[in-house]
Amino acid sequence: MSHLPRIGISVGDLAGIGPEIIYKTFLDARLLKYCTPVVYGMATSLFDDFPVDEQIGPLTFRQVRSAADIDPGKLNAVTCWEEDFVLTPGQPTQASGTAARESLVAACRDLKDGLLDGIVTAPISKENTQSDEFRYPGHTEFLTSFFGAPESLMLLASDDLRVATLTGHIPLKDVAARVTPELLRTKLQILLNSLRQDFGIEKPRVAVLGLNPHAGENGLLGTEEGKIVTPVIQQFLQEGHLVYGPYPADGYFGTGQYHQFDATLALYHDQGLVPFKTLAFERGVNYTAGLPIVRTSPDHGTAYGLAGQFRADPTSFREALYMACDLVRQRAGQVVVW
Repeated sequence: MSHLPRIGISVGDLAGIGPEIIYKTFLDARLLKYCTPVVYGMATSLFDDFPVDEQIGPLTFRQVRSAADIDPGKLNAVTCWEEDFVLTPGQPTQASGTAARESLVAACRDLKDGLLDGIVTAPISKENTQSDEFRYPGHTEFLTSFFGAPESLMLLASDDLRVATLTGHIPLKDVAARVTPELLRTKLQILLNSLRQDFGIEKPRVAVLGLNPHAGENGLLGTEEGKIVTPVIQQFLQEGHLVYGPYPADGYFGTGQYHQFDATLALYHDQGLVPFKTLAFERGVNYTAGLPIVRTSPDHGTAYGLAGQFRADPTSFREALYMACDLVRQRAGQVVVW
């Protein structure tokens, strides 16, 4: 790679903490030696209400119409809308959802066109982002469709802790029906490929959790482990992969067994995200594995209850930015130490 990674940043729901954590992150000018950031939205008005650091002064963005005109080593912003939004912090509106959607789509379009090397997405509201052209339960599903991937994988990461989920944003009552041998094989393969390609782990060790309490207790508490999960794990072992399980989720995390593995595959959203956020909240990063592009995000939501108070912690967003840069370099063949 002959240039600093060009990282597009979608602003998320403007009524949430997205603009604040972006602003706080770029108060540290050292980041400009690490990447060329490109914020999608009207940066000249997004940050007007935030306190100005007396030593640093106001952040200055180079506002451009196209990512083709960005300036390396500077704070850049691509104009996505002309009008000013009248917003109340903590109160999402149709306008704030529209802005979040337009920012995201514009960044993804430029990434697909090769004007960016990766993107970091600030949190959106899944409810007010919907439109006739945007019917997705979250970033992951939209990105998978937009970039034409047959499947993707939600992978939460913080240092050596990595937790992926077999199923995503679906009701709990629908999870068991979605746990099929085909989906499990597909998601495991994406996870193994990502650990090798994106994280540089040559022979990754992966643990798979059980669906039922106590991983089914040998069929007493459920049969999915014996009929579906264990046969797939055995198939991967026979193919030479270091895939083990199924493990009861409570004991697995409670005893620290996750330290023995490079990644853990949970079978549904909360099974993986509750322990991950308990262990690494505000430091964790959400990475969408299995895509032809690099996308990361903080591991939290819009946090409407904090909006407007200037108390939001930018750590997770900053870590997402660092990880996006590292993943771009890793894919370009540069040495990255995790």
